[in-house]
Amino acid sequence: MRIALLGAGTIARLVLEHVARGALEGIEIVGIAGRSPASSGKALAGAHSVPYVVGRSALLALRPQIVVEAASHDAVREHLVALLDAGAGVVVLSAGALAEDSLRESAEQAARRSGALLCVPSGGIGGLDALKAACVAGVEEVSIRVAKPPRAWKGIPYVEALGVDLERLGEARTLFKGSAREGVPHFPQNVNIAAVLSLAGIGFDRTQLEVVADPALTRNTHTICVTGVTGRFSIVLENVPSPDNPKTAWLACYSALAALRALAAPTRYGT
Repeated sequence: MRIALLGAGTIARLVLEHVARGALEGIEIVGIAGRSPASSGKALAGAHSVPYVVGRSALLALRPQIVVEAASHDAVREHLVALLDAGAGVVVLSAGALAEDSLRESAEQAARRSGALLCVPSGGIGGLDALKAACVAGVEEVSIRVAKPPRAWKGIPYVEALGVDLERLGEARTLFKGSAREGVPHFPQNVNIAAVLSLAGIGFDRTQLEVVADPALTRNTHTICVTGVTGRFSIVLENVPSPDNPKTAWLACYSALAALRALAAPTRYGT
């Protein structure tokens, strides 16, 4: 399977390293696409002897079967629909961008037109298989509490506007509580998991999100609760933050690799 990487951060590096040591059987990395010739992606591509390109046309010229988006919400807005229309499947990791109904609907229509795959991995959470099964019968409530150490919330305009002193926080502080529709756009790098949960379940308006900065935590902790016709379940995940980016769980990075393995495999286990 011919894979191109859109973005050159932690996830791109992880994919390249696993391919280099033969841990992703049946996958070939055909190139990395970045925003400019001066991007750090050029050095990463050179280190792994793969082409580095700028722009969507150059990306499509690599003839990828799948493009792994590991860049940003803006990259999803700019490239997703066009890539799908061109027949390239896309693995979307910046899933929060799909909270925009018009973008998501356009992407779904493009996927239907071309037959290309639109895939959104689970990221840093689990339980989506149970959630999807429960939704067939009927689900009434879905909530997710995203609690991370204060440093994970630094540099976010929404948090800065609240006037919270993250350096001196003495106890857990709720930064947001409401619908995923309202909350996801405020935290573009931190709560993509709430978007995935909404997409797999009962939607952005009915999925409830709580965002917490907690100085007692060392791990990104996600608590998911689901109530429906088939019963109730709750899942707590205590994720180690990515060594390069405390905003992202290490599990979310490996979720991208798991998605690629599933795409390249002839067998599937789980819903």
